[in-house]
Amino acid sequence: MIGDLFHKAYVVLAVLLFFGASVFVHEYGHFWMARLRRMVVLGFSIGFGPKILGWKDRHGVEWALRWIPAGGFVKLPQMLTSEAIEGSADPAVAPASPQSRIWVAIAGPVMNLVFATVIASVIWWVGLPVHVNPPIIGYVEPDSPEAKMGIREGDRIVRVDGKKVKNWQEVQRFTVLARSQSLPVEIARGDSVSNYVLTATVNPTFGLKLLNLDPRDHPVIMGLTPGGVADEVGLRVDDQFISVGGVPVVGQAQLIDLIRERTGKASQVEVQRGKERLTFSVTPRLDPTTGTGRIGVSIAPSRVLTYQLQRPGPTPWEQISGVVVQMGELLGALAHSKETGIGPKDMSGPVGIFGKLAADVNADIRLALSFLVLLNVNLAIINLLPMPVLDGGHITLALYELVTRRRVGPRFQEIATSAFAVLLLSFMAYVSFFDLVKRGPLFRAMFRQETVIETPVQRPTESPAIAPRAP
Repeated sequence: MIGDLFHKAYVVLAVLLFFGASVFVHEYGHFWMARLRRMVVLGFSIGFGPKILGWKDRHGVEWALRWIPAGGFVKLPQMLTSEAIEGSADPAVAPASPQSRIWVAIAGPVMNLVFATVIASVIWWVGLPVHVNPPIIGYVEPDSPEAKMGIREGDRIVRVDGKKVKNWQEVQRFTVLARSQSLPVEIARGDSVSNYVLTATVNPTFGLKLLNLDPRDHPVIMGLTPGGVADEVGLRVDDQFISVGGVPVVGQAQLIDLIRERTGKASQVEVQRGKERLTFSVTPRLDPTTGTGRIGVSIAPSRVLTYQLQRPGPTPWEQISGVVVQMGELLGALAHSKETGIGPKDMSGPVGIFGKLAADVNADIRLALSFLVLLNVNLAIINLLPMPVLDGGHITLALYELVTRRRVGPRFQEIATSAFAVLLLSFMAYVSFFDLVKRGPLFRAMFRQETVIETPVQRPTESPAIAPRAP
């Protein structure tokens, strides 16, 4: 019990430290450059909203920690500011030159890139655990289009939408990002490779399109609904499904189908509990909200996640360029939302970031460091977007002043910045809502999974791609 509390405290502190460090280095870049350019600095805050604690240093700079952990700011009255976020500026302070404003604005994203490079160098040195989850098909639904095409259990997926895959994460990632529900898939059986055009369908759990194929695994119970069918018959958390109604269970989607097919019918369910094989009579109940049969369980693909330690890890360039490629793929998917089915609701805000960081810290600290690389590269690129509330907005307005020799009116700047600040905070609240509703149960399930790190392996000739982070 005490050990569990210490572990939870460790995870919480590590998440706050990692996220806070990413925000701090960004804001410190602004702070350091403003001092270098001899600009007036009034405050340095981590977070937004009311202060948790604060103090003033001998230079009169107010340092503060605030309640909303969605970023931070350095209060610079000679820069474009948002009264809604940073408070009112002193109109008596003369604005800084456009050159100084550009240097200060760009220093924050540059510091995030430097921080990401440092972390990536550490990963390169200590190694990176790589998830062992080969793209081998474990289940093909009988009479499905895939089965009629000749796809069988044990076949191996080679390419999805023209992109080579090494694990099921990449199969899912390329399927989700594809701009059509019908996509080319290469599948190997022995030395023979066949080409298919498969149709992806929207998964009810993730809300994203996936292939109608399952990996080879035995789903495990990660949570029970009190008073649900599974709870009543005696199923427990950590039970692994072996068969339902005499049909071997080899994947999540298949298990869901088996349960739905048996709505209102008693079926023998065999599970593995420790070293025992147990059988229960289970009758799925119709859920009136979804119109499908349920037994009141949340499931994960497997109880244990197996990783192999790749040492040395990917080079810093491979890690950072991999993140940039993923961002480009995501932007392309968002730009073609009608074709891909990906929208703003599928992005992650602070809640999703904290949840992913916590799950990675819980699994292995090196996975959390890898996520920090992704987070800092994202922060750097997003902050360079030409929106008034972001660093890119400062740069755009300063460049406008340099080119036209005219400064945008202070009132317009304040209104535009405040409006975009409200829009940005509203967007964070919007995506955080979906983080809680859609991804909350998934994060809880991740905390229940065990992680096994196998002995180091020699790096392959072809460098592994960075594992996907935020669908």
